[in-house]
Amino acid sequence: MNESTKGVMAIIAACVAWGLSPLFYKLLEHVPPLELLSHRTLWSLTLFGLFLGAQGRLGEVAQLLRGRSVFLVAMAAIMISTNWGGFILSVQIGMVVESSLGYFIFPLVMVILGRLFFNETITRGKGIALILATLAVLTLTFGLGVAPWLSLLLGGTFGIYGVVKKVLSTGPIVSVTAEVLLLAPLAVVWLMGTHIAGWEGILGRNGAVFGQHLWDSVLLVTSGLITAVPLVLFSYASRRLALSTVGLIQYLNPSLQFTCAVAFLGEAITPWHLIAFPMIWLALAIYSADAIRRDRASRRAVIA
Repeated sequence: MNESTKGVMAIIAACVAWGLSPLFYKLLEHVPPLELLSHRTLWSLTLFGLFLGAQGRLGEVAQLLRGRSVFLVAMAAIMISTNWGGFILSVQIGMVVESSLGYFIFPLVMVILGRLFFNETITRGKGIALILATLAVLTLTFGLGVAPWLSLLLGGTFGIYGVVKKVLSTGPIVSVTAEVLLLAPLAVVWLMGTHIAGWEGILGRNGAVFGQHLWDSVLLVTSGLITAVPLVLFSYASRRLALSTVGLIQYLNPSLQFTCAVAFLGEAITPWHLIAFPMIWLALAIYSADAIRRDRASRRAVIA
């Protein structure tokens, strides 16, 4: 098996894990979102720390948290924790369809941010895709009477997170470890509050779930595994595949989220969704075709 095939298998496995994760978090819907987010942060830190420790790379984390780069890591930590928290909330309030839309529009959000922060060119294909995506969001806003705020939150925070990661000159595993390390004190404080002071979550649910029931405790620990393993696989694949290939396969994630929401979680699809989502899918098809065409052109130019 060659390296390219291994990379494809790794990115598919990562996207399947991310795409099916709503079913996992549904099992923990009775856990307050901030408590679940805190456990996800601490257990993923544990696993990332073990992974880097086994490779003798923990010094890279310490180095990243020195100097000005710590501010970039802090910004990335805020964005990814908001994104994780928003996704957990979407499962608990029955809005996984909306969250999947956020991850569908993420590549198009990156087009805008790339133009704003890196002066990247918006090609004709990308421009058409952006117009279609904007029309889709406006369609949902008009039809549902409210903007798809959760979709915009997830797509926006993940987009800003991508900008920060582009600036950071380090690998994804090291940077994520640094990010959750900065978040860990907040997670510890929140968990201490739930277990000692009896704090309740933002949905008014009783906290302190960990340690009360074996199954819930095991699932909370597993949330770190659900976070860490797909990212390791994604990192492995990114080093072996063209970015256009990675980008195309990544659409498997929101596609599976959407399928889980409709087929397994019983979320309703309105006529407005049936109008907006095909527009998004068409936008992504145009965006992907443009990206593939330009990737092949750049390869031919390098060979020539």
